[in-house]
Amino acid sequence: MTNRRLRLEVWVVLGLSLGQSAVYAVVSLVAAMTRGPLADATATLNRNQSEREWLDLVLQVLSIGFALVPVVLVVYLLSADGEPLRRLGLERRRPVQALAAGTGLALAIGLPGLGLYALGRALGMTAQVIPVPDHAYWWTVPVLILAAIENAVVEEVIAVGYLVTRLRDLRWAPWAAIVASALLRGSYHLYQGFGQALGNVAMGLVFAWWFQRTKRLLPLIVAHTLLDLVAFVGYLWFADDLGLR
Repeated sequence: MTNRRLRLEVWVVLGLSLGQSAVYAVVSLVAAMTRGPLADATATLNRNQSEREWLDLVLQVLSIGFALVPVVLVVYLLSADGEPLRRLGLERRRPVQALAAGTGLALAIGLPGLGLYALGRALGMTAQVIPVPDHAYWWTVPVLILAAIENAVVEEVIAVGYLVTRLRDLRWAPWAAIVASALLRGSYHLYQGFGQALGNVAMGLVFAWWFQRTKRLLPLIVAHTLLDLVAFVGYLWFADDLGLR
């Protein structure tokens, strides 16, 4: 495949997935900043999609399912070169090591991340992030778990595995691919404010470097899933006790 076709492929994939999210994130940030101080803004994740319980559940599950379609597209596109799962570092080997490494990464990223969020709120650079819907039902926790897995798979496969792999195919320097991956991750988190975007750039640098070094993506998916699980389910269960809402 020519470099021109590879570049076009990358733009199409990003336009259908995280690149599109980045554009909406910028628009959301501008809207929040022109409405008032960023510190007064809120960013609600996993919001209710209907006032009717059964319809809310259906729409939530459909949203999660369709969000994974670009991941299938990426695997299909990489299959033209053979062994797409190997190129993405998703081979089913050493699962215990992947779980241990992912847990370690989650701890290393998560604890400083909480501090950065608090600092961003104090400096007025970060919106208040509300990671759960307003109305919780009996199925809310299972859906939040599915959402955490979906976020991890989409972001790590596309922003790290696919993008770094394709930039390597385009003969980008390793450090340039790492920076590009990290900046993409930060851009689609801009709707949460500058503090969270910068924090995600830092996370992106670590994750892309890890992938460059180990060629394994599964630990990153494990780490990202654990981070989101703590944020989503932990907030749902303990926010009132901690005075967060």
